[in-house]
This record gives sequence, structure tokens and C-alpha cells, in this order.
Amino acid sequence: MPTAAKLFAAFAFAVVAFFTAEIFKPHMPEGTKFGYFSFVSALIGFVGGWRVMGPEAGHGNWQAVNSGLKTSAVMVGLALIIFSTYEMFLLAFRPAYKGPMEAIVGIFELAIDFLLRMIAWDVIAVLIVGGALAGLLSEWAARRWK
Repeated sequence: MPTAAKLFAAFAFAVVAFFTAEIFKPHMPEGTKFGYFSFVSALIGFVGGWRVMGPEAGHGNWQAVNSGLKTSAVMVGLALIIFSTYEMFLLAFRPAYKGPMEAIVGIFELAIDFLLRMIAWDVIAVLIVGGALAGLLSEWAARRWK
């Protein structure tokens, strides 16, 4: 059921995910084509905010901060799965893999590569601070519109 907390959480985490994607871009190799990377990341943040943070709002500020950090972690995990699977399909159409099992293992290799590139102070700071603030915003919305 739609609530104000879910709506605020969805939009707040969409903004957090969009800015995290924009800050992540310089950490990728030169000449990487991103396409709709930031907008897909915002969609992932929207879904994460709606499904993870939204239902947990209304239990206090500390719980909201913790839930915001958890939602940021879920967003990162979901984004790693989605983008590494997409990259695997791009590589699979240029015969980079010898078989389907090698392609599936390639998803995890790509995810680890993306995760290692993501471990930078600016990306982590946006995820932590943005997740905490977005959690507090959805907590405020839950208290404001019960």
C-alpha cells in the first residue's frame, strides 16, 4: 500500500543512487560508455527506497539511519548484479566466453571488479551520508503523515 514514507524514501534513494552513479563514473577506465547508467541507477534507488526503506520508516531516528544504510547496501548489491549481468551479455555477444558456465562465472568476476572500483572515499561517503539522510527524510514523512 502506498504511503508517504515509501514515496519520500523512493525519491530520496533515487537521488542518492543518481549522484552515486555520477561520482562513480570517473573511477571507471577512460573511454567507458555509460549510456543510461545514472538513470538506471536512479531506478534501482527508487525501487530500493520503496521496497526496503519505506516499510521500515516510523520506528525512530536511529532505526531510520540504520535502515537507510541497509537500503544503500541493498542498492549497491542490486546494481552490481544488474550491471555485471548486462556487461556479461555484451561480452558474450563478442565471443569472450567459451560456454554458458564461463559466462555465469564472468558475472561474478565483473561484479567483483566493479566493487573494487567502487571502494573509493567519495563513493562510500555519498552512500553512507546520503543513505542516512534519506532514511531520516522517510522517517520524517512517516511521522508527518500517519
